[in-house]
Amino acid sequence: MSRTTGGIAQALDRLLPPDLPLALTAYDGSVGGAPEAPVRLDISTPTALSYLLSAPGELGLARAYVTGHLRVDGDLHTLLGALLPVLDALNWRDALRLLRELAPGHLRRVPVPPEELPGRVRRGLLGLRHSKRRDSVAISRHYDVSNRFYELVLGPSMAYTCACYPEPDAPLEQAQWHKFDLVCRKLGLRPGMRLLDVGCGWGSMVIHAVRHYGVTALGVTLSREQAQWAQKEIVAQGLADRAEVRHLDYRDVTETGFDAVSSIGLTEHIGARNLPAYFRFLASRLRPRGRLLNHCSTRSTTRAPHRAGPFIDRYVFPDGELEGIGEILAVMQDNGFEIRHEENLREHYGRTLAAWCANLDAHWDEAVAEAGIRRARVWALYMAASQLGFERHQLELHQALGVKVGPDGDAAMPLRPDWGV
Repeated sequence: MSRTTGGIAQALDRLLPPDLPLALTAYDGSVGGAPEAPVRLDISTPTALSYLLSAPGELGLARAYVTGHLRVDGDLHTLLGALLPVLDALNWRDALRLLRELAPGHLRRVPVPPEELPGRVRRGLLGLRHSKRRDSVAISRHYDVSNRFYELVLGPSMAYTCACYPEPDAPLEQAQWHKFDLVCRKLGLRPGMRLLDVGCGWGSMVIHAVRHYGVTALGVTLSREQAQWAQKEIVAQGLADRAEVRHLDYRDVTETGFDAVSSIGLTEHIGARNLPAYFRFLASRLRPRGRLLNHCSTRSTTRAPHRAGPFIDRYVFPDGELEGIGEILAVMQDNGFEIRHEENLREHYGRTLAAWCANLDAHWDEAVAEAGIRRARVWALYMAASQLGFERHQLELHQALGVKVGPDGDAAMPLRPDWGV
């Protein structure tokens, strides 16, 4: 590896392992790292350095990248795979040395990008954490970007949750279809049943269950744009007599007696303290012997912090929380459900995110036209980082099947379930 002889790149280069597959360039003309590396990180302006120094770690990196002052030449997933472990391993001595070398003239306040939400304390002005008003704002912030933007990223399935790949080389659309079919089979759906899908997104689960399993389905979402898109699609497919998507908080669903509830990607928005009330409410919507399929991202241990890091919290999922699967299963068990099946689809989410990243790359210009360059960069960074998280077992994705056991102890489950997919 060729090391620099002076300048900004040299100061940064001294923090990097000698075998890191990363090239560095800076606006002062200095270079460092591995010149032939497949990925190059360019400190394009003094502002980039100010972002990095004023908020060391992921938040400063995100601010510099989102604003375009820090540029990446090459694959973002490869860059993060090389760089994030280095950032995580930085100690206070490294930080002090870097500040001594670069702070003069660079450590200054710079504007926070408008895409960044205030910190958790200031967000308290919107209401208590996970209150209806604050949840509504958080969900709208993430999902009401542009339906066309999500079409470009997600593909025709409009499924913004982990797919389930029947084969390693299966295309994304087949994997999403397979995921919805797996959920329907686990729920034991049959013609004439009633399904409630909470946090229904653009209605993909609702439409799949109605079209292929003959149920009547209600989906609810806090995103107005999702609800409008989904209802329009339901009408276009001729399913309006059996399917409906409402712009509604799940806590405001008044109907009861559902045969099944699907919760696909909503638990991450609930909050650990609210999980008991969440599962009690879902149990109250079910008839005896009804089933719940809970599909959500989780931490890889029950000891990990629930709250997301500053980049995810301020740019992607405000107020989002992840728990370990052991915590979730315990709360389900204590609040109305017998656990009948559980599985981890961690590797599937890595593949899903890789497919979304590829879709965004392939439609970059149109995505930028829809949502703006900074928002597109946020999504590129978030999805590439999340892909790494699942690949490296920092995150998991679990499906847990619970049953509201009848008063006589009957769960109406087969002795050994075979989902047939």
